Amino acid sequence: MGGGSYPQAMASTYPKLAVRPVGKQIESIFTERLRQFMSTGQYEGQNLQSKLYDATCDDEQHVKLSVYSPPDSERPTFKDATSHEYKKTHRGESFGPSWSTHWFKIRLTVPSEMAQAEHLEFHWDANNEGLVWTEDGVPLQGLTGGGERTEWVLPESFRDGKEHIFYIEMACNSMFGNPSGDTIQPPNPNRYFQLHTARITAVNLAARALYVDFWIIGDAAREFPGDSWERHQALQVCNAIMDKFIAERGSQEGILEGRKLAQQYIGEHVDSAKVYGSDNEPIVYGIGHCHIDTCWLWPWAETKRKVARSWLNQCDLLERYPEHRFTASQAQQYKWLEMYYPSAFDRVKSNVKRGKFQPIGGSWVEHDTNMPSGESLVRQFLYGQRYFESHFGERCRTFWLPDTFGYSSQLPQICRLAGMDRFFTQKLSWNNINNFPHTTFNWVSLDGSQVMCHMCPAETYTADAHFGDVNRSVTQHKSMDQDNTSLLVFGKGDGGGGPLREHLEKLRRCRGISDQVGRLPRVTMGNSVDDFFDRLERKAANGTDFVTWYGELYFELHRGTYTTQANNKLYNRKSEIMMRDLEYLATLATLKSKSYSYPKKEFDEIWENVLLCQFHDCLPGSAIEMCYDDSDKLYRHNFELGEKLRKEALKTLGLSTDASTTKKLMAINTLPWSRSELVKVPGTAAEPFAKPEYAIVSGGPGMISAKPAATARSSDLSIQEVEDGVFVLDNKHLRVRVEDGCIISLIDLKNDREVISGGKGNQLVLFDDKPLYWQAWDVEVYHLNSRQELKSGKSEIVENSPYKVSVATRTKISEKSWIKTTISLTPNFADSTKLSYVEMESEVEWHETMKFLKVEFPVDVVNTEASYETQYGIVRRPTHYNTSWDMAKFEVCCHKFADLSESSYGVSILNDSKYGFATCGSLMRLSLLRAPKAPDAHADMGRHHFRYAIMPHDGPLDYRTVRAGYELNNPMGLYKPIDNSNDVELGNTATLLNEAVKLEGAQSLVLDTIKRGEDDVDVSRGELPKRKGRSVILRIYESLGGKSRGTVKTSLQAKELRRCNLLEDDGEVVEGSREEGWKIELRAFEVATFRLVL
Repeated sequence: MGGGSYPQAMASTYPKLAVRPVGKQIESIFTERLRQFMSTGQYEGQNLQSKLYDATCDDEQHVKLSVYSPPDSERPTFKDATSHEYKKTHRGESFGPSWSTHWFKIRLTVPSEMAQAEHLEFHWDANNEGLVWTEDGVPLQGLTGGGERTEWVLPESFRDGKEHIFYIEMACNSMFGNPSGDTIQPPNPNRYFQLHTARITAVNLAARALYVDFWIIGDAAREFPGDSWERHQALQVCNAIMDKFIAERGSQEGILEGRKLAQQYIGEHVDSAKVYGSDNEPIVYGIGHCHIDTCWLWPWAETKRKVARSWLNQCDLLERYPEHRFTASQAQQYKWLEMYYPSAFDRVKSNVKRGKFQPIGGSWVEHDTNMPSGESLVRQFLYGQRYFESHFGERCRTFWLPDTFGYSSQLPQICRLAGMDRFFTQKLSWNNINNFPHTTFNWVSLDGSQVMCHMCPAETYTADAHFGDVNRSVTQHKSMDQDNTSLLVFGKGDGGGGPLREHLEKLRRCRGISDQVGRLPRVTMGNSVDDFFDRLERKAANGTDFVTWYGELYFELHRGTYTTQANNKLYNRKSEIMMRDLEYLATLATLKSKSYSYPKKEFDEIWENVLLCQFHDCLPGSAIEMCYDDSDKLYRHNFELGEKLRKEALKTLGLSTDASTTKKLMAINTLPWSRSELVKVPGTAAEPFAKPEYAIVSGGPGMISAKPAATARSSDLSIQEVEDGVFVLDNKHLRVRVEDGCIISLIDLKNDREVISGGKGNQLVLFDDKPLYWQAWDVEVYHLNSRQELKSGKSEIVENSPYKVSVATRTKISEKSWIKTTISLTPNFADSTKLSYVEMESEVEWHETMKFLKVEFPVDVVNTEASYETQYGIVRRPTHYNTSWDMAKFEVCCHKFADLSESSYGVSILNDSKYGFATCGSLMRLSLLRAPKAPDAHADMGRHHFRYAIMPHDGPLDYRTVRAGYELNNPMGLYKPIDNSNDVELGNTATLLNEAVKLEGAQSLVLDTIKRGEDDVDVSRGELPKRKGRSVILRIYESLGGKSRGTVKTSLQAKELRRCNLLEDDGEVVEGSREEGWKIELRAFEVATFRLVL
């Protein structure tokens, strides 16, 4: 080999000799170490906690406290509260009891040594809610207590060394009321709250910012995947911050250096809205929200204050954080704010105008959707949208219902008719059997109408804006194949509050991580919910096929809410029926007499009360006892006012409600079809009504002459005791065999068919009812294993006349509870085509604990599906448990009837106030009463009255069941002509009522509502522009599920018939004329509104 030179090796900076041993970082230990830096407890004096405040002052020289305590839990106005004498008080004193109010006068002087501090706050904490007021009575900001939202930023003017006065209104309840231990337990009436913090605080803003920096980077170190470099980098940055803090002995320099280290991971712009300024595409859209239950663990009176506290907090944050956008629903809450806190309402309205405070939802309250009638759902939107339009100039486009217990099948159609084409919720994430499979999808109604639906994948409407909330917005997203974006709805809720300063700061840092490091879904702020849905709709328009979900969004939890607080549900049903009749009578009265004024103000008052009581914790029965004391008062007021309005309308129509002494009685059939009914004559009537006690009413719609039952043809009705304790009731249509209160045989004589099969009808059964947690809300499937048949006493005949036969039975439930059931049969006097049914009338004394009372009917009908009336239609649900989705519907909601039918025969169960039902195979079971002990310890205790019936029918389910449900719920009353009404005048009135508006054609079409136009010149209250002339609004729906045609006819001087939406915006003119009528066509389960222009 030849010689030569070798190339020189390059100099290396790598040390030749090891300096010291270096071990692998033990990840679990260094991760756990992070908690030391921020936690309270043994290291609090040595970590960042000790540096959050530069100085504090709470001595009596600088913070002088005095208090006025109103008597009897009154909630006085500012003017009243500040007119009284205040007595000196101090920190450490306790205030109560529960639900009381205490007004504090604070005389504050900032010490000279704190006057130049960077940032001054007043901190106040008594572990309860409060509201800061200026000396001259302007509410400023809410306080939550318990270490949360305890600060109020002091105005710069307070730094002048002079004494300044402000007030704090203390509410003796926490954010979630006054629970005794567990949150949902009945409230403790004697809770007291100690004022432990009342001080001036100089805040170290750098330390406060580092606290949030470290919080979010620490979350990344804990929650990013273990195999990701982003997780390891976050852990290194956090430990470096701690090491620097220790090295600098916790000095301000160490804090500032720690913030610089944090910027390696979160970027340089997290201290301002600039952090959202990058061009990187976001996929998570943050929106601030404050869910305030209109009542729940607190009464309405406290909700009114919660609204002011919460929304003022947001007005403050909207000024301090330019990117912040806040959305709030429920027109009722806006109205309360307007009424009781006008200056706060002005602040809200100003922020609405700026686009920062965003009304949403379009409904009066966030209502239950299972139990309100179709017309009630319409009025939720009618009253809600009219309020938003009249006060803010715009209607809502998004229906917002994050916390309601299931969503009925007609909501998409009703939303579209109310001007909304998108829907937001998340409640189905609570399902305890099946996981709902979609995040963003088209939700399709019974009639085919659809809305774009989004269920936020973070699966909460009260997100704390944690790192994990942002991350779950993608990891739990179920519609990624169509769209990867989502809403993140954040802010303290249920009891109000809304977003905190920390929430907004955390989201800034989450965005910083996404842009600086990556992996975390990119969140953005500054948009509205409508902006989010607009983008989805553009995608749909450009060809994205979002998946579809047809029919109800059944909630697999809280099934007990169909039954809990039975009297509350009864009052709801009766109110809905009352308003239907009142609007019908008042409409006709305005057409008969120009001197009669349509009572729009009173109708609005009643409707707003009814809609309020349909809030999703009131009507379902899941609120505390105080709430039902309140709702009972409202209902009593409504019924009293409604009776007054009914008498006034009837007087204009020439009738009196005093039907006790007259030879001539009339009835008004307010239903849109002819009907026959046996009506009991009130009181002791003169001849020919002294004997018997009944009148026969047949005909309509409109005014009908009542005939004494004695003048009707001889009755085929009979009752016999055929064996000891065994009774047979017979009306030539049905033959009923009753033993010990149970129907042991029910023979349909016309169809030669036994209806009861394999058991006893009207069998009362009791179940043990202990759900996993939510007592008033839930009934679990295992309760069915505890079925216990109640043994009844002997039955006895209580009525035996040609007009009604009845047998009554008393059943002992326990030593404290009993039920008396009267089984009755009446003849078919005037209409041989009308179906007969067996009616049960029950009186119950109920004092049970965690029991569930139901009544069963095993019927000789087989079908894999049963039908249940819902709003404006019918829902079919399985009668089997083939899949977990089928089994989950072991308890469902129905309205006036449930039906099980074969192709040629069926059985309907009717009711007058119940909503819970189950059909298991051929066993039909109506839910009657529950006895939960939380949150109302006395829920359903006491006396109850209700009616239900079993009605066999030939053929499948048809219009006869629909009509029977209406008729059972709307019995006719008897009236007498007023003394100065002659026969001609009475005849004219009868013609008006009978011929004013008629719907002919398909029997599946139901004319459900007749009312005056909201903005007619003689009706309008001026909240929106008046429309010229007078009109009558008609609401018609197709009830059975098939395209149907009909003709609207009228005797009124009508110019035209127009289609309109639920908000009464005019649409196209319907072809036709007054002489020939107007022909209409509705698709299956369609709801159609028409304006008859006079």
